[in-house]
Amino acid sequence: MKTLKAQITRDSNLFLAGDFHAGAAHLHESGLDQLIEDVKGEYEGLPAANNFLVLHGDLIEAISIDDPRFCLESAAETDILNQIDYIVSKLYPVKDKIVCSLQGNHELKRHRFGDISKKICQRLQCPYGTYTALISYYDEDGKFMWNHFATHGSRQISSSADDPVRRDANLLLTLKRHLKRKVSAYLMSKAHTHKLLVCKPNSELYLDLAGGKIVKKQTHDTTQHPTGYLHWDYRWYVNTGSFLRLYVDGISGYAERGEYDPQELGYAVALIRDGEIKDIKKVEV
Repeated sequence: MKTLKAQITRDSNLFLAGDFHAGAAHLHESGLDQLIEDVKGEYEGLPAANNFLVLHGDLIEAISIDDPRFCLESAAETDILNQIDYIVSKLYPVKDKIVCSLQGNHELKRHRFGDISKKICQRLQCPYGTYTALISYYDEDGKFMWNHFATHGSRQISSSADDPVRRDANLLLTLKRHLKRKVSAYLMSKAHTHKLLVCKPNSELYLDLAGGKIVKKQTHDTTQHPTGYLHWDYRWYVNTGSFLRLYVDGISGYAERGEYDPQELGYAVALIRDGEIKDIKKVEV
């Protein structure tokens, strides 16, 4: 784990992305290009200078030929050095906007060759967050705003419920359960599952006696949060999506062979206004 400090603007867009799998034939390259263009340009009414990016690992495929998942037909590029060159060239135009980049399980699988994720960060000249990072954000004046727990993750998120309402609720609850006990942080994000999920803070109505009158209140004002412990119901949780397509015409990949269901491809963007997360939008590509 790595603890990091990052200075961002009080009005900013924080892009949360990962699972590019560069080197795989199933990489959604135009989707990756869209992410880069969004980070480079004006977004949601803010200039490019107000955009920041946290990368959540699995930037390259990094599957060796002795891996059970390896398949020559679904490997667009088998040379890991070329995979690194490709993703570095893609991300280089936004390297100064990268808050940090994490290690994913695909890069970790090749640990015998060294820390690939660290080498990518060195070439991009951006902070390396290891597998999990705890990021403290500060505004332009150096004032602390809030903490962000970011990890690549390892556990899957699934639901066998037939009803889509129940299934969606189960996915969000599982995401929250995976992260909520790790640390106290306003924003908690993970990758790995290839799902694009956003679980918002939740407050509940209660009645109180004030000045002899019964008044309605909320258990938490989501525009304010303490600098100490923040209850897990009042945090934002994100699963950052992916850029790995399930199907490619004429090619079969390991996700297809594993009978995985299709997932929304894309990334998430935290819309930070006056130092607070006002919303987190899912961007499908």
